[in-house]
Amino acid sequence: MNFIKKFNQIGLKDVPLVGGKNASLGQMITDLAEQGIKVPMGFAITADAYWHFLNSNNLVLPLKKLRARISITDERSLAREAKHMRALIVAGVMPTDLLVPIAAAYQELSKLYNIKNVDVAVRSSATAEDLPGASFAGQQETFLHVRGIDSLIDACKRCFASLFTDRAIAYRAQQGFDDFDSALSIGVQKMVRSDLAASGVAFSLDTETGFKDVVTINASWGLGESIVQGTITPDEFIVHKPTLQKGYASIIKKKLGNKTSRIVYSGHALAQKPVPANQITQFCLTDAEILYVARAVTVIESHYSTLAKKWTPVDVEWAQDGTDKQIYIIQARPETVHAQEQHTTLIQYHLKSNNKPIHVVVTGQSIGQKIVAGKARVIKSLKQINQVRPGEILVTRMTDPDWVPALKKAQGIITDQGGRTCHAAIVSRELGIPAIVGTIKATDSIKTGEDITIDCSQGTMGYVYQGSIAYDVMRTPLDNLPKLQVGVMVNLADPDRAFTTSFLPCDGVGLARIEFIINTTIKIHPMALIHPTFVKDKKIQKQIEHITAGYKDKKQFFVDVLAQGIAQIAAAFYPKPVIVRFSDFKSNEYRNLVGGTYFEPIEENPMLGFRGASRYYDRHYKEAFALECAAIKKVREVMGLYNVKVMVPFVRTVPEAERVLAAMKEYGLAQHVNDLAVIMMCEIPSNVILIDVFSALFDGFSIGSNDLTQLTLGVDRDSGLLAGSFDERDPAVMKMMEMAIAGAQHNKKPIGICGQAPSDHPAIADFLIQRGIDSLSLNPDSVIPFLLRFRKK
Repeated sequence: MNFIKKFNQIGLKDVPLVGGKNASLGQMITDLAEQGIKVPMGFAITADAYWHFLNSNNLVLPLKKLRARISITDERSLAREAKHMRALIVAGVMPTDLLVPIAAAYQELSKLYNIKNVDVAVRSSATAEDLPGASFAGQQETFLHVRGIDSLIDACKRCFASLFTDRAIAYRAQQGFDDFDSALSIGVQKMVRSDLAASGVAFSLDTETGFKDVVTINASWGLGESIVQGTITPDEFIVHKPTLQKGYASIIKKKLGNKTSRIVYSGHALAQKPVPANQITQFCLTDAEILYVARAVTVIESHYSTLAKKWTPVDVEWAQDGTDKQIYIIQARPETVHAQEQHTTLIQYHLKSNNKPIHVVVTGQSIGQKIVAGKARVIKSLKQINQVRPGEILVTRMTDPDWVPALKKAQGIITDQGGRTCHAAIVSRELGIPAIVGTIKATDSIKTGEDITIDCSQGTMGYVYQGSIAYDVMRTPLDNLPKLQVGVMVNLADPDRAFTTSFLPCDGVGLARIEFIINTTIKIHPMALIHPTFVKDKKIQKQIEHITAGYKDKKQFFVDVLAQGIAQIAAAFYPKPVIVRFSDFKSNEYRNLVGGTYFEPIEENPMLGFRGASRYYDRHYKEAFALECAAIKKVREVMGLYNVKVMVPFVRTVPEAERVLAAMKEYGLAQHVNDLAVIMMCEIPSNVILIDVFSALFDGFSIGSNDLTQLTLGVDRDSGLLAGSFDERDPAVMKMMEMAIAGAQHNKKPIGICGQAPSDHPAIADFLIQRGIDSLSLNPDSVIPFLLRFRKK
């Protein structure tokens, strides 16, 4: 029988013989080497070898007897009998006719790398794993830095035994697989010395939403086990595939992780060591390395999709060798969660508003996009998992594959540690339950028996609320919504909600507000980054240093973070248009940014003061405006997201419009160069009255109904005393909007509306459509209700 197959002798057709992992490695070595995919060489010990080992030791019948004594619902019997099954296998003797070819293949691999006894990774590769709907993630064992034939044989027997771990038996029962219909192959692969560099995982989609057009990369220092185990929060990078394939450096997100420890090879064993202080605030990969990993993932995805004759997203493990600095692909398999989704129904979760304050207990990274409420069960040890009751929300430090029986009972998971690709995150996706990972203090802040609510519906940040809070689930079929003559766009501020929002049936983004990015991610007044010596308060100086950790050039921090936030929104809707409005903070809002008090005046009425266009050419802000222009330029010309248009808010006069356009040109963002369209907010009566003149300067208009109402009626829209006395339906405001539409049409310029009015008042939307407006930009939660009004009954 053929017990050994070199990786370059196998492919996906050999899954029954060598399992999913090994077959995939062989396929890549055979087909993708010429496309720059580097895979360490190795060999597979086949499923035939597994059966030969069991039969040579007369183990099949004893194993079946022990398996028959297991009740899957009885965790104690499962643990007891599974332990006996594994012990039988480990005590078995490797038959000579199997030991000899394993030893010969190992020696040949060592010779290939010119090493006496090469270090290898020994990975289980079950013949039923990596199938659609059943990933078997983490069910069997892996042994790293195995050296020498005796150690290799011992690792092989332990791999065989791991087919009968508690978690593997329970998982096969759940998936409907017979324990003795599945066999186990073993992959023996030259070890990549990522303990001296970095490693991680990458997916050819967004792991939370299933958005297809990105590669998501997680990275940590040292061996990748620290990511899966959840001992650190990895760096996260997102790359936009369509523009990457056109040759652009389209890294649309870089998020620094909390990488305080790493797993390394030390003294013939693996050990967890602290990360040097100077590396904690450094990204694990350079931009060039990020792009290399992303390109490799797209090549692998394309190849697998071609073989399957359908889109096949992939889950890839990569490792960087510290000795040669090369990045190697060490595993690739089909992604098994989102690949099955059809996206024919939009499912949205919303908390019910009961006008009661909501107390946030902890926050973390959200997994899934659901809301659940239930009683908490705090578990701090694997020995306590039998305490978990069906329907409870499991709260723990972190999980590993041995926790799966308990996770299957829970309706939600909360962990202190971990990132988006830790074990708890992977399993929660497969089970279809929400999780919040990396909360740091959940096990200390939540008590067993407490009613809590998990909210993963608001983007990448997840919230745990005190008490059981009611919520709605709205399911909308997307195949019978009407297509209107008027464009339906969305208003969007939070980049982390962009991928989710992109599934709405819409025509792009009519208003992308960058104030949200500045306020929540950058947090620092841009002038404080340009002129740090003006900031005298030492506490504020330390705060700025903390926020900009890893950046020597503080101005570049602003440009990079703003560009990435804009790029996430632009990439989500690419190639549909995305209209990005330059900043429109008021001076009181700018003062609230870190260092803002050193650069902002105190105004009696900021709503009518130093805001919008008047800032962009003024000496007090123009250097900051140059950074905004640089960010837009980077998004378009470096990342290739030319679907971005820009919008200028609060343009009071024609000369002011001319000054802003001149400033943009000075800062490298000239109108019409590379088809850059510049839109003007139409929100001041002067904009409507002089629309013929403004039409000669701008490429289109977007009505800002909030400010147009304020300035037409002479009211302060921030005044609570007046809030109930007026709204956009006032005849004077309606007349202004009608005049703006007519003026734009007369000058053959497109005009839309991005203000709140159409979202709040359907009658205004109907009025604007009747007057011939080109597009309506709505709040995301208003899009479906708006379209349903036009569906034929």
